[in-house]
Amino acid sequence: MLESRQTSFGLLLRGWRRRRGLSQLELGIRSDVSARHLSFLETGRSAPSRPMVLRLAAVLEVPPRDQNRLLTAAGLAPAYAERSLDEPDMAAVRRGVQSVLDAYHPYPCIAVDRHWMILQANPGAAVLLDGVAPVLLEAPNALRIALHPDGLAPRIHNLAQWRTHLLARLRREAAADDSAELSALVDELDSYPGGFDERQDLGGVAVPLQLETTDGRRLSFLSTVTTFGTALDLTAAELSIEAFLPADEATAAALGAG
Repeated sequence: MLESRQTSFGLLLRGWRRRRGLSQLELGIRSDVSARHLSFLETGRSAPSRPMVLRLAAVLEVPPRDQNRLLTAAGLAPAYAERSLDEPDMAAVRRGVQSVLDAYHPYPCIAVDRHWMILQANPGAAVLLDGVAPVLLEAPNALRIALHPDGLAPRIHNLAQWRTHLLARLRREAAADDSAELSALVDELDSYPGGFDERQDLGGVAVPLQLETTDGRRLSFLSTVTTFGTALDLTAAELSIEAFLPADEATAAALGAG
């Protein structure tokens, strides 16, 4: 049993090292571990200590959920707990999320999990959900809603530009994470119509979301993201709060804040 756990850890470690494009020597230099010892860890000839697993995970920028997988594969206790957002222990997180959502009102603001499922939204987010096909709201995924032909896509004036931005961001997240769900989401969204805009010089400071509302108003938003940077729970660590701020005075006025 011990040998199989070590072998499992070794396979995972090798996978993350290759995902980051590092040789054993390069990883050894960055983590202050000999390449020989790394070889022993990857082949199962040596068993890693808990500090060693966490040190290598930090250098490899392994996400919290996958740090747990490395630890348990090595026969060690996971570093991160995972609780439902509804549990009593998560009350402080719920209050924090609600405070951020409230603070951005009347601007749209949503809280999403690691797979972009919408967990909470403030009243201002209604402008982003209005007119979306009911089937997309049954299990609301923010990126699916944004790019699906029955979602916001037909009303996004700069769809190719916004689509390129969102898919590039999602691809980076899928490359950084070992998530089959994110990879499947990339493939799904990539199959939607809408084109791409690969221009590098966009002439601005950020990619805007230029949206026409169902009543014909033209709104322009810039997005910003808030996360729990010191979270020791997977639910909190993987939660993001995305706010959409007015990119011009007309949008601020239309939302009642100008």
